[in-house]
Amino acid sequence: MSEVVYEETATMIAAGELQSFVPFGREHCRNHPNAFNLQLRELQPASELWASDGAAGLVGSLQEVSLQEREREFWQLRKGCKGVKEEDVEFEEELYAAGNVVVWSQGSRAQASSVYKAFTVDSPVQQALWCNFAAPHKKNDDEEVELTVCIVQSSCVNVHTMTGKDFISPLPFQVSNVWATKFGLLMERKNTANDAHFSPPGEPLPTVFSMLHPLDEIAPVVCKPAGLFEGSRVQYVSDSAMKIVFTCCQPSIVVSYDTVQGIHSVWTLRKVTHDERSTVLRCPAEPVGTPLGLMASGFLTSHLRNVSRHDSPGGTGPSGSPLHYSALHSHQSRIVSSSPGTHSRVHSPSISNMAALSRAHSPGMAAPSFSGVARFNTSLHSSSPRGHHGLLASPNSTINETVLVPEMEPIIPDLCMEQLWSEAVTAGSNREMSSQASKVFLTSDLCENHYLCFLVESHQQLRCVKFIESNDTSQLIFPSVTTIPAKDAEPLQSIDAMLVLEACGSLVLYTGITRVSKVFVPGLLSPSFSLTNHLPHRSTPVETVSTPANAGSRHLQRLDEDAMPSPVTGLRGPNIKHHDASFLEDYTFQPATPYINALRDPVCNRVTLVGFLLRKCLEAIRFILPKEAAMKVLVKWYNIYNAPGGPSAHTEWSLFVTCFMTLMGYNTERLTWTRNDWDYLMGSHYHRQMNFLPVATSLDASSPPSPSLKLDSSAPLFPHIPALFYVLHLLYQELQLDELQRARASSLVCLLQQLARDLQLEEYVDLYWRDYPSIISGFTESCLIDQALICQMQRPSFLRPEPPCVFSWLSSCLRGEESPPFPYLPGICQRTRLLVVSYALYVIGDENATSTDVSKYLAKLSAGFFPLISLVCMFSRQSSVKVMSSSENLAEQLVVWLTSQGFTLKDLESVPFGVALPIREAIYRCREQPCSDWSEEVCLLIGRQDLTKQAHKMTLAKSKSVSSGLSLEPPATTEPDEEEDGMSDIVQEVTGLIWSQDLRVQEVRRLLQSSRPVRVSVVQLPEVSDHEYIEEKENKLLQLCQRTMALPVGRGLFTLFSYHPVPTEPLPVPKLNLTGRALPRNTVVDLNSGNIDVPPNMTSWPSFHNGVAAGLKIAPASQVDSAWIAYNKPKSPELANEYAGFLMALGLNGHLTKLATLNIHDYLTKGHEMTSIGLLLGVSSAKLGTMDMSITRLLGIHIPALLPPTSTELDVPHNVQVAAVIGIGLVYQGTGHRHNAEVLLSEIGRPPGPEMEYCTDRESYSLAAGLALGMVCLGHGSNLIGMTDLNVPEQLYQYMVGGHRRAQAGANRERHKSPSYQIKEGDTINVDVTCPGATLALAMIYLKTNNRSIADWLKPPDTLFLLDFIKPEFLLLRTLARCIIMWDEILPNTIWVKSNIPQIMRGTFDPSEDINMETMAQAQDYITAGACLALGLRFAGSANSDAFDCLYSLARTHMTIMSFAGTHTFYNLQTCLSMILLAMSMVMSGTGNLKVLQLCRFFHKRTGGEMNYGFHMAHHMALGLLFLGGGRYTLSTSNSAIAALLCALYPHFPAHSTDNRYHLQALRHLAVLAAEPRLLVPVDVDSLKPCYALLEVTYKETKWYDETTVELMAPTLLPELQLLKRVKVKGPRYWELSVDLSKETQHLKSILSRDGVLYVKLRAGQLPYKDDPQGWKSLVATTVNHRSSGVKAFKPEAISTFTSEPALVSFAELFCKTSEGMKHREDTLVLFSAMLYECVTQECPEMLPTYIAIEQAVSALRRGDLLQTFPLWQLRLVVELWDSRMQRGPANRRDTLLTSEFLPVMKNAVDATLDSWLKENSSVLRTYMKGEALSKDTQSIMLACFLVYRSIPYLKNAHTQLEGCSSLGDLLLLSSQLGIPLRDLLRLVPVLLGSASGPHTLLGFPLQAF
Repeated sequence: MSEVVYEETATMIAAGELQSFVPFGREHCRNHPNAFNLQLRELQPASELWASDGAAGLVGSLQEVSLQEREREFWQLRKGCKGVKEEDVEFEEELYAAGNVVVWSQGSRAQASSVYKAFTVDSPVQQALWCNFAAPHKKNDDEEVELTVCIVQSSCVNVHTMTGKDFISPLPFQVSNVWATKFGLLMERKNTANDAHFSPPGEPLPTVFSMLHPLDEIAPVVCKPAGLFEGSRVQYVSDSAMKIVFTCCQPSIVVSYDTVQGIHSVWTLRKVTHDERSTVLRCPAEPVGTPLGLMASGFLTSHLRNVSRHDSPGGTGPSGSPLHYSALHSHQSRIVSSSPGTHSRVHSPSISNMAALSRAHSPGMAAPSFSGVARFNTSLHSSSPRGHHGLLASPNSTINETVLVPEMEPIIPDLCMEQLWSEAVTAGSNREMSSQASKVFLTSDLCENHYLCFLVESHQQLRCVKFIESNDTSQLIFPSVTTIPAKDAEPLQSIDAMLVLEACGSLVLYTGITRVSKVFVPGLLSPSFSLTNHLPHRSTPVETVSTPANAGSRHLQRLDEDAMPSPVTGLRGPNIKHHDASFLEDYTFQPATPYINALRDPVCNRVTLVGFLLRKCLEAIRFILPKEAAMKVLVKWYNIYNAPGGPSAHTEWSLFVTCFMTLMGYNTERLTWTRNDWDYLMGSHYHRQMNFLPVATSLDASSPPSPSLKLDSSAPLFPHIPALFYVLHLLYQELQLDELQRARASSLVCLLQQLARDLQLEEYVDLYWRDYPSIISGFTESCLIDQALICQMQRPSFLRPEPPCVFSWLSSCLRGEESPPFPYLPGICQRTRLLVVSYALYVIGDENATSTDVSKYLAKLSAGFFPLISLVCMFSRQSSVKVMSSSENLAEQLVVWLTSQGFTLKDLESVPFGVALPIREAIYRCREQPCSDWSEEVCLLIGRQDLTKQAHKMTLAKSKSVSSGLSLEPPATTEPDEEEDGMSDIVQEVTGLIWSQDLRVQEVRRLLQSSRPVRVSVVQLPEVSDHEYIEEKENKLLQLCQRTMALPVGRGLFTLFSYHPVPTEPLPVPKLNLTGRALPRNTVVDLNSGNIDVPPNMTSWPSFHNGVAAGLKIAPASQVDSAWIAYNKPKSPELANEYAGFLMALGLNGHLTKLATLNIHDYLTKGHEMTSIGLLLGVSSAKLGTMDMSITRLLGIHIPALLPPTSTELDVPHNVQVAAVIGIGLVYQGTGHRHNAEVLLSEIGRPPGPEMEYCTDRESYSLAAGLALGMVCLGHGSNLIGMTDLNVPEQLYQYMVGGHRRAQAGANRERHKSPSYQIKEGDTINVDVTCPGATLALAMIYLKTNNRSIADWLKPPDTLFLLDFIKPEFLLLRTLARCIIMWDEILPNTIWVKSNIPQIMRGTFDPSEDINMETMAQAQDYITAGACLALGLRFAGSANSDAFDCLYSLARTHMTIMSFAGTHTFYNLQTCLSMILLAMSMVMSGTGNLKVLQLCRFFHKRTGGEMNYGFHMAHHMALGLLFLGGGRYTLSTSNSAIAALLCALYPHFPAHSTDNRYHLQALRHLAVLAAEPRLLVPVDVDSLKPCYALLEVTYKETKWYDETTVELMAPTLLPELQLLKRVKVKGPRYWELSVDLSKETQHLKSILSRDGVLYVKLRAGQLPYKDDPQGWKSLVATTVNHRSSGVKAFKPEAISTFTSEPALVSFAELFCKTSEGMKHREDTLVLFSAMLYECVTQECPEMLPTYIAIEQAVSALRRGDLLQTFPLWQLRLVVELWDSRMQRGPANRRDTLLTSEFLPVMKNAVDATLDSWLKENSSVLRTYMKGEALSKDTQSIMLACFLVYRSIPYLKNAHTQLEGCSSLGDLLLLSSQLGIPLRDLLRLVPVLLGSASGPHTLLGFPLQAF
């Protein structure tokens, strides 16, 4: 065994104070009312007790709660795993169990513990543990993890999930131990003595079982031992000597101990593969010779079978659970193994499928599933009688039975344990040599090596087994074992270390197997003092072997004052593995790693607070070094860092530098810059400058170094110096890219320049000097390294002489030059990677930069070699780059990619301004034209709050059905009279925007309110007596009540889906008020006075409608549950009808699906007719088109035709039958279900029965059957699959025109044998009954099919003779049916309407003929009405102006005719008018059109005797449709909607309020099914108030019109989405936003369904339309009017009206206003104002910091007080981006962010400054190029600035070539070699060619030209 690798010199580190530990649960249990629980048990029936002592009941329990409780306590701690994103709160959780109670508590250092949950169970808790179960998702394959607590009792396991589900899984055998694994629970069966009784010789039963989910089978586990001898045989785990000592989820492993051989093994736990399953379950053909084979096959099965019958706790008879039980029936296949201890026997049952048990049961249904495995119940105590064949019969069975049932389903194993490693067997298999590990844990060291450690207490050693994941990560490899002497140990996860208690009692910190140091714990006696004094029995029960976690706050010493030493610590055998020796955790070692906490003050907090720079350095060092070397560094650093007394923050870095350089072999005492006092060293750069600069003599070589400055080549890190230098250089480059960390780079540069000098890497030194000229000039020392030693250093291939500089790389990208891939350290230089790839994608334009081509741009360093691939790519790159694809596309790709990398706006702010500019530009482009379907994060990054909010809404909606939480809440009204009309929930904010000019919504409310008494004005004539006068008033009131009773139908449509109910209050239902007030005295008029006859039951249907109207207010998104629906049930029986309506409404808005089946059953059994109607229609509407079986059964009971002919005659009221028939139509809508179609077809012509049944109101039943048939076959036309033999169209035609009745076929023949005694119909069809249903069924089956042959059947008769045979009403229906079949021929003009009237009616009539003109007129009216209705359906919800004009003119014509027609034609004309009005309101649905409203109001006022209930209903329905849902909804023209409208608007309205003869009144409400939300409401994202916005809507091309674009002012109703191509929010006021509907409409649909809220954002400088309708007040407009320069006209005070960004407002306030102090800086103010103006008008406020930064950099350069060249790098990048854009042509100017003159001005200023410097100091540049020492220091700073800005490379060696250049031509030739841009080279010409020609002219060119 390898010994400890590297022993650090004796050091000691300090730990925090000790605190005593008492488990929180113990405190809680003292106050827990545990004993009360027992009294509750008496109340439960014995069958419900899960405990096995069910019979013993209370007595047993009282015995259990004895004094032993104290000794049965145990606990387990772990790190809290709550996913708190904002701040990862560290807390710890404790699971404490004692007696029958389990307490789960949470607490942290910061806050005290609190109980999270406490569980009390019925029998003593044997074990409590946390476990995660994976439940497969219903829809997709991924698994949902359920976090649970499992409580093991003797007979069952209780599982409680975090989400609140509870399961109880009975245990089929006694369990010795339960373990949590990645897949679920593992259970070890207790070996009982009587195993032998029914275990056949050599056939052990399995010992380890798995349970993957509380609802799953308990299945045996199979194992695959790694033996050469056996091959890898798969077998059940049945070795009773094998004990599990540890399980772990990540990686998924199990550690076991063989008690016979005394060795530990490690197994990986995984799902079983198919092959292994079949191996284990296979049946060999021949049973093995002896009778044993036969016996074994029957044995398990019968044993299991019988246990299931008699002994399962709670099983009843053979079917203890609803499943078939599988069982193991095994044939024997024996393998004798030579090793004495291992029993390897294999069961091979035959394969069968496990009964799949759905995990989706609701927790309440988690009945005990005793399944196959459950038969291993070892509680059969009597020994079994042996049969003479050696067959074994269970005690309760006969031998016959045993033999007869051998073939049952086997149990299919779920998990397999595959052996990975086991200890080497010690010599002589000596039992004493080893004993079971008392604790096992995983730990890792600082270099990410992982170890599995187990503590063998008897030997006082800790064995650490290193393991690595193999390449395919599925396998673990265990290369080596190390032993550390220890009495105990605990891992400390957060710092990758473990704490070991040595035998002498001292605590030592190890990282992996490397010893770090001793731990000094204040308050403990020194280790030399024997610990045994106060720790007599240190025992750690095996239970506590669990994966420890950072338990936040437990402190070191857990001294339990009241804990008695346990008497049984010596026996570590498996039998007392439980907590007999439990809570004496006197010392620290609890799974909760108290240690961490012990060390937490100095370690945890500090290690995380170690400076960012330091942490990065350590990561880089660890990355590049071999593991052993890295370990040395980290251990050394750890010791220095945590030495008692600890460092203070600011010396941290210098400590590190010293430590690091010492390890490399430097003598830090002798180096000037590391020698000085710590505090002084960390002084400011300024300080250092002041000290060093005067001393600085030359740039690189100083006076010959003193010999003492040599490196010690024996130092551990000496060979690795080059590699370390390189990774630190890359880290330095990374820091340069982060504004927040750049300051730290200057600390790092000191270290780097020293290393670079000593490695003689001059170009690196030059680079550092260029970056920090003021600092580097001060350093001159270098340390010599012997040439001989240099060979010892490992110079990695990746260390090149030219230094990688990230800025120059990005700069060459912008200039379009090639450059090699940039090296980066994975995981450490993330920012470098991100920016390099972004530039490659966006600037170079390589679309694959993020995917396949990464290696062209990034060279990933891996420890020790340079990736060859990237070398190859280096030069082939240019060719493969595709031509610039459209930049919009690249910008989108970049933004989406950055988001996917987790890059946010906050990160962007810390990117230096020059580097960030291209990214900002991409963001700006995307902001202008975003995609509507981007995720929330992308929208956040591009700064579109409107889209972000929208996306956030969508994600919320996906996660849970939230009611749309917009601020569009209805106003809270105060006046009581407002409250009760039921219409107060219409959102005023939106309606006020849609109809801003008038009060039409209030008018509609006035017309539709039914809760206040009506005004009865009757003048008392002189000759009328008082009594007659009262009668007259009451008759007048009766007429008015006809109108009041019809109002609710309209009100339901008006208030549709406008209210979110409060779950704790019942729904307010406005009452139906049928009283009146008589003028002038305001006396009450009442119908119940008995003076006049009032029809009975007059109000029953109106109150039903009133209930529907109230229920329809509830929005589909509300939270409604079964309990709330039942809670609304009224107490008084007279409100039952209202409740029935309420139920129907809940079905229409989809909430009735939540009503429990039990409640539905309750309501139906009451036998209340209205409730049944409402419920059946409601449930069917909610399950529209789903073919739901349970609903079908529900409806079938109410339809005699669907019941078998022999069934009992149920007495179902006629109207309920009608409702049930329509229900079938709804549930099977559009499915073409054959059986239902057949039944409904025959039901249309159902003959009247012999008695009174089926004789009344037959018309409504026949119509319902027709409508239902039409719905089932909706739109199928002639392709009705499998129904050709039914001849549906022919049969319907016969019903329509009459003829002989066909014989009834099928099941209902018996029913209709004897004819009716009431009605003589003969054997012909009664067309008056069957025609309407058949006509509409044909219309719906052939809806929109344009089938001319069917349409011709429906033509009106073309001879006068035939005309007399057909009712005018049927003419209306036929015309309607014909038109909607010929859907595409409907045209919105009067000519088309007239074309439906046959020729004979249109011509002039010969007066001699006997023609009844009235018949003619009537037929014409009805045909016109039918055509209008069809027109209304065709253009429903489209607000088509042609259709509206056509219908409106027809309505006016009819009204004119009506004004002088006689009363005898009134009914026909009024019917016709009502139909036209309904058609009009369908077309204008939701728009609230004023002309239609006036017509509705006109009819509302007519209450004469001839205006009956039905007409009022039609007119108010029209009014409701006109304002559907308060203007938020409109009608759809989908097939389903047309079917619903045909049911609802059937043109025969009831004559009085109880009339259901022709059409069931309840069906009028089905119009709701045709409503769809299409109102788009723009909401300002800043104020969250609805506002106006201009939309551009583009229609797709159709055969009637080309692609057209219209502008609409939203809020507006959109046209139907399938007609649209694109919807776009237009500028210039709001940010543009386009929703492309040609791709997918789902996004827009979900917006519309959530109140239609579309978030929009005002552009800066714009005002909303409400405040500025014409757009004359905008910021841009004002500047144009003033005709002066924009800057002057812009007053900073005006800023607040144009932008809400607080930063900009404050900037204007503080920097753009003239104040006293700013007087002398007038120009600066103007400049700032100009910047602000540009940012606001260009709509990129985030550019303001960039503008300011550029300005500051330029002014600092001019003043000459720059200390570093970083700002010039940024300026150079900005200029290069600008140039690259300009080269592409002026067309690209608009793309750039810096558009104004600002940049050229700044650029000129820089050029001028540098040129004038050069003119005066050209000698300085020459000196530098010759490589001589530089003089004055300010010159060196300016020189560095010049070199950086002019992109002049390191020229030290080039100056000789340059000397030879005599002409410009030579220079130009060299320029490409040198890599200096031409423009910058020309600036150098005067210096290089000597100043022969004047500096300002060059060969006659003025220099300024370049």
